[in-house]
Amino acid sequence: MSEQCRIRCTILRGGTSKGIFLMANDLATDPQKRDREILSIFGSPDVRQIDGLGGADPLTSKLAIIGPSTRPDADVDYTFGQVSITDYLVDYSGNCGNISSGVGPFAIDEGLVRAVEPITTVRIHNTNTGKILVAEVPVKDGKAKVAGDYKIAGVPGTGAKIMMDFAGTAGSVTNKVLPTGKAIDSLDIEGFGQLDASIVDVANPMVFVRAKDLGLTGIETPAEINGNKEILGLLEKIRGIAATMIGMAKDEADALKLSPAFPMIAFVSEPQEYADFTTGKIIPADQVDFVSRLMFMQVMHKTYAGTGTTCTGVAAKIPGTIVYEVCRAKSSGVRIGHPAGVIDIEVEVETKGAEPQVKRAAFGRTARRIMDGYAYILE
Repeated sequence: MSEQCRIRCTILRGGTSKGIFLMANDLATDPQKRDREILSIFGSPDVRQIDGLGGADPLTSKLAIIGPSTRPDADVDYTFGQVSITDYLVDYSGNCGNISSGVGPFAIDEGLVRAVEPITTVRIHNTNTGKILVAEVPVKDGKAKVAGDYKIAGVPGTGAKIMMDFAGTAGSVTNKVLPTGKAIDSLDIEGFGQLDASIVDVANPMVFVRAKDLGLTGIETPAEINGNKEILGLLEKIRGIAATMIGMAKDEADALKLSPAFPMIAFVSEPQEYADFTTGKIIPADQVDFVSRLMFMQVMHKTYAGTGTTCTGVAAKIPGTIVYEVCRAKSSGVRIGHPAGVIDIEVEVETKGAEPQVKRAAFGRTARRIMDGYAYILE
């Protein structure tokens, strides 16, 4: 008898993240055993993930479980997991927009969805949120196209443009775009005082605060924030309070332990010039509609999450929110300045009634399959 068993897997870059894609039927049906298999594949918990495929970074410790659709209005089921690096935990409380952009190409190439040239529309049922995502995937010769001239900040080279429409993800966790019913809430932060925050739930719930209210400029680099224990602690405290307010956690400690990824938190500011921290290239203020720095898994995101892009873009179109306050855009296009460049999103929101209605929230991504094979884990 072999001491190890093998599980089919694919390593795939989706947008600015990289994940392990697994077929649902190849994993144990028992949730606890399944998570043990997943943690073993990634090499968690271990800060280096040295005994698995994880890259010891939140943006590469991501999971996609793919299977046939369990809904008649979707082509495929997709479950996202944020695999903790330091704890024995797979967080299924939200979705990842960047990893989502790899689901359509993966499903087409695996024969789960019939390829239609030149564009195959894939309706994706995200089981984490119960929402439908729509991917428009370029196809050639029966396979998802990889080569193209579309460039996204944070990824070298170019690729085929995949359009992701997250309009159907409004109220992903709370069933409300504005979970508290308000565009701005006042949070009482122990040791800090009162703080304005906007909590918005599209694709994933997020909490937005003004950079200046925290004594920040809004154009800090990941190294500047991640090296500041005081500001990291404050941001996590704000996130924990927001999680409690919208029912995702019973208290701040519970939010950190059981839902460390979601809600996400971002601090925003008016447009200003800054340097791409990866290349040093100057990004002029007139190339962005506002700047935002997104926190993910208690550190600053090196670029910007896809679901975060959706939620931030929608927030920018809701009068009264902190993001609307700093946003310069008046058209449907919104340009978000992040640490490694700019991401743009097409947004249409109706705000006539009490609850905002999201009509479109689409942005472009690229994806590339990197490796197919088997991961070996101890029996």
